[in-house]
Amino acid sequence: MADRRVVVTGIGLACPLGIGNRNVWEHLLAGRSAVRRITAFDPSRFDSQVAGQMDEFKVADYVPKSYRKSTKVMARDIEIAVAAAYEAVKDAGLRTKCLIERGEAQAPALPDPTRFGANIGAGLICADLTELSGAIYTARDEAGRFSMNKWGKEGMNNLTPLWLLKYLPNMLACHVTIVHDAQAPSNTITCGDASGHLAIGEAQRTILRGAADVCICGGAESKLNPMGLMRQSLLKRVASDSNDVPAKACKPFDARRSGTVIAEGGGLLILEEAEHARQRGARIYAEVAGFGASTNPGNWTSPEDHARAVQLAIQRAMADAGVKPAEVDLVVAFAPGTREHDLGEAKGIAAALGVQADRVLVTAIKGALGTCGAGAGAIETSVTAMAIDAGCIPPAINCEQPDPSCPISVVRQATSRPVKVAITIGYAMSGGQYGALLLRKVGS
Repeated sequence: MADRRVVVTGIGLACPLGIGNRNVWEHLLAGRSAVRRITAFDPSRFDSQVAGQMDEFKVADYVPKSYRKSTKVMARDIEIAVAAAYEAVKDAGLRTKCLIERGEAQAPALPDPTRFGANIGAGLICADLTELSGAIYTARDEAGRFSMNKWGKEGMNNLTPLWLLKYLPNMLACHVTIVHDAQAPSNTITCGDASGHLAIGEAQRTILRGAADVCICGGAESKLNPMGLMRQSLLKRVASDSNDVPAKACKPFDARRSGTVIAEGGGLLILEEAEHARQRGARIYAEVAGFGASTNPGNWTSPEDHARAVQLAIQRAMADAGVKPAEVDLVVAFAPGTREHDLGEAKGIAAALGVQADRVLVTAIKGALGTCGAGAGAIETSVTAMAIDAGCIPPAINCEQPDPSCPISVVRQATSRPVKVAITIGYAMSGGQYGALLLRKVGS
């Protein structure tokens, strides 16, 4: 198995910039932002009232007719993952169970289900607050206080019997593997915003060790709910000074950055063993050549500690791929737009690249769509693969005045340039987990 290599053959995105990788890619290159005033709920009592919000879509459009009843037990995060999975397998030209039953399978390649695996990152799925609060209301004692006894006897009876199945983090992978009949190893990664990168790295390892030939991997999450916004507000992470100009709210690496914006979205990629992909004539975006991870057990709000963890993850990905800093052309940063995280990440990137840091271009996409939690890494890895494939780099929008304390070269306009080797970094903003992936052009 030592000569096995892993390539990206399909990309499925579902995020505020649209559904489908071509739509998202075109918007990113054009420097458009999907951040707008929140309409999913009333944000008027929050300091930050903007988000990367997806347009409504029907999840039934992304599953076979026989599976539509199951969509009733899908939370928003699951719906996003299911839509992304459909886009990914279709982009890869795979005749999965879903596409066959929908009558949309045109390609001759049908993956062996027992060799088709999954690794999907998930976040903290928010319950339907209207349904939950209604049940809690019925569990009050005579003084109007919440009673655990009444909750067990009466409150829980006001929830549907399958209520919990909408909110278990493994349900993203569960529905995706059932819909597409993926029977090889399946795993769920729940490491906050790092989940997407770590899930893709684990999928690469699954294929390298011969446990699967094809894996669907990535992540999805919706932070677009009152609880998601409240958590980030209490942590002082969200921008509250741009409610009148939502598109300018998130400013990665900009000297005036004041915080991130919540968002919903994610993506799934099809990773495939290289020879398996060639035999079926698949389009190859890039090779996933290296994976590195690290942990910051110290003070994750400290730029110094944060920088060291970023540096370690990148260096381990380069070592895994046998790549030196002089070979790196691009870094797709996590860069949420908060002062400490952006500063630490920039310093970590510079430390990992050493004297090459001034030459390597760095871009970030959260100014265009916000922070999608567990879905962020898959979107950024997809952008990395598309940049390699297209030979073009999307800009880090809203970085109009690059912070001089961030020692990196930020891409501020769409740039046509061959990209042979690129790195993407992701990390859990509250958990201390870090992941880095190194992608390279096939044949380079």
